Amino acid sequence: MRRLLLWLLLSGAVLSVVVPAAAQTYDSRFPVCLQRWVWGGGTYFECKFTSWDQCRAAASGLPAMCLDNPYWPQGSPRGRAY
Repeated sequence: MRRLLLWLLLSGAVLSVVVPAAAQTYDSRFPVCLQRWVWGGGTYFECKFTSWDQCRAAASGLPAMCLDNPYWPQGSPRGRAY
């Protein structure tokens, strides 16, 4: 009986520590995202820009690049590519 209680307490402690992962890194409210590289090889996205010029200004001098948000429902903010 003590082993069962110990296992229940241990599994409850483990489940309380588990943190849900964020699956979507893009915010669908903005058409342009900034992909930024960080020390150690990681990257992250900041999807908070309404124009390419705004994103380019934020990326200036940083190890970063601007890109279209694939989850923005209105399509490409730059218009059609011919």
